[in-house]
Amino acid sequence: MRAVDFLTAPDVDMGAALAGRRFPNPVFTASGCAASGRELAQFFDVAELGGVVTKSVMLRPRAGRPTPRMAETPSGMLNSIGLQGPGIDAFCSHDLPWLVEQGARAVVSIAGSSVQDYAELAGRLAEQPGVAMVEVNISCPNVEDRGQVFGCDPGAASAVIRAVRAEAARGVPVFAKLSPDVTDIVAVARACVDAGAHGLSMINTLLGVVIDTDTLRPTLAGTTGGLSGPAIRPVAVRCVWQVHAAMPDVPILGMGGIATGLDALQFVLAGASAVSVGTAVFADPGAPVRVLAQLREALAERGFPRFSDAIGRAHRPPDPMPVGNENVDVTAEEAAEHDDAVR
Repeated sequence: MRAVDFLTAPDVDMGAALAGRRFPNPVFTASGCAASGRELAQFFDVAELGGVVTKSVMLRPRAGRPTPRMAETPSGMLNSIGLQGPGIDAFCSHDLPWLVEQGARAVVSIAGSSVQDYAELAGRLAEQPGVAMVEVNISCPNVEDRGQVFGCDPGAASAVIRAVRAEAARGVPVFAKLSPDVTDIVAVARACVDAGAHGLSMINTLLGVVIDTDTLRPTLAGTTGGLSGPAIRPVAVRCVWQVHAAMPDVPILGMGGIATGLDALQFVLAGASAVSVGTAVFADPGAPVRVLAQLREALAERGFPRFSDAIGRAHRPPDPMPVGNENVDVTAEEAAEHDDAVR
């Protein structure tokens, strides 16, 4: 039985568009939380989602940072995985074909230690069938050299995106994944769009530290890690809000602490054209399809016939209050109280 029964779901058009590419719905996985989707396939059909965002792929195999590299926090988790992965060759021969076989829309996240790395990765993916979108991870905080976080500087971010666009396949949207650990996220977003990014993924994790009060040392072997989960949701919604207000025509894939349909709705109302569910899958592997069903129900309850109608709705002024007594059910007592207040 399918995880989500759309035959009995509320009648809402859940189609989503990202930079001209159509997706059946707006809920994706988040990079790094489900590898390339195989782990989730035992819980639901990954093709049910709008797309599967892969763990960031690098040119060569990478072991990542030393252990321990994960720590629980009161409202989420801190991770210091460090972009561990098998490299682009293994991904293209093993993971990408599997996603295509499942009928999933593959959003491939790429990461590098130099501008040339990103360009080469984009060129390799341009040769592969089945890539629906490329997410350029310029913002991972889980690296030993913080100088690799290109997304913290508008100039560096721009250079990476320009190089990727030069090599990427025509017609495949390129999204820049942004870091919240910046003074002005709008400036970085604008630099990426000016360099050719079709859209933006927001946000990556926040840099954090946990101290073990027994050992009196940092819990993570690498000291710092990326904070994810519900704790970062207000920050993520704020970032989406600011960027959408500044660039309302730029599509945003919103993420950061989404665990329910109402969480997802906040991002959409702030301006996200789609959302990614990440950390929630560690406690509930079926979270992405559950969030999709809950989002659809929430939209129906609020009178939205189409998902797209809700995008950026919170930026609009509130609907005017009814004038006089037309269509308003007011008791005599309430009317008297109103008159007294006016007098």
